[in-house]
This record gives sequence, structure tokens and C-alpha cells, in this order.
Amino acid sequence: MKISRITIIIIAALVVAFLLGWALAGQGQGTGGNAVSSEATAGAEAFGLGSTDAELARLFEAQQDNTYVTGTGVVERILSDDTEGDQHQRFILRLASGQTLLVAHNIDIAPRVKPLAVGDTVDFAGVYEFNEEGGVIHWTHHDPVGKHRGGFLRVGGKEFS
Repeated sequence: MKISRITIIIIAALVVAFLLGWALAGQGQGTGGNAVSSEATAGAEAFGLGSTDAELARLFEAQQDNTYVTGTGVVERILSDDTEGDQHQRFILRLASGQTLLVAHNIDIAPRVKPLAVGDTVDFAGVYEFNEEGGVIHWTHHDPVGKHRGGFLRVGGKEFS
């Protein structure tokens, strides 16, 4: 039986896609809500799936919602916690492009990011939601029931998920 080159390429692509999905599905899982090492959430970076400032700008321009993103920003302002419903630690990040993002980090599920100060660099992974000020990043934590892709915040080499 002769297998064509195209068939082999398609099979290889499917295997890679399966392994990539499997690796990323476990990202941030099983951490018990504690700060974890960078190995636990290296999935997106290891496969070169980091979002760019240009992609985040495109999401803002398109008023896109519910999109998993990763990136890096600098803390511009620390806000008071949102204590209605699930508690969220909130702060504003400024991207290198100038776009700002509100980070809403669920501290009922994940540990508070501390220490955190204006000027700190924060790596993030979570879900982008549009708002008029630049957007909101949430789901920056593991999913305690394991049905949603986990996110994280990383400050000073320490991850919080």
C-alpha cells in the first residue's frame, strides 16, 4: 500500500495539533490555587503562541470578546479590590503599544499577586473582553473544575494561578 506525501503531512499535522491541544489543556491545572513555578504554565510560550500587542490592538478595534491571550505589560495603577460576588484583585497594565488593560484576578480561586507595585512588569495569560478603555483580562487563574483553559499572572518570576 503506497501512502502519498500529502497523506503523511496531514497525519503529522493532526498529531501535532492533538499534542498541542493536550499540552495546553493542562496548562494551569492541578496547582491547587498556589503560586507555581514557570514550568506549570509554559505551554503557550513553549509553542510560540504568545499574543502580540498588535493582536491585542486588533481585538480592541474589533470589540472582540472571549479570546484567550497572553502578553506582558507594566502596572500603571493599582485599584481597590472588587468585592461584589467573587473577589477580584484589580490593576491597570499598559502594554508597550500604549494600550491599557484592566486585569481582574479572581482571588477567591487564586492567590493574590503580591508584592505588586506600580512599574512592575507582569506576564499574563487569560481571557480578553472588550471595554472602551482598552479591554479586560480575566480567567488569570486555574479552573477548579477543569473545564476552562487556565490562565496566570507572573510577576518577578513568581506565577499566580
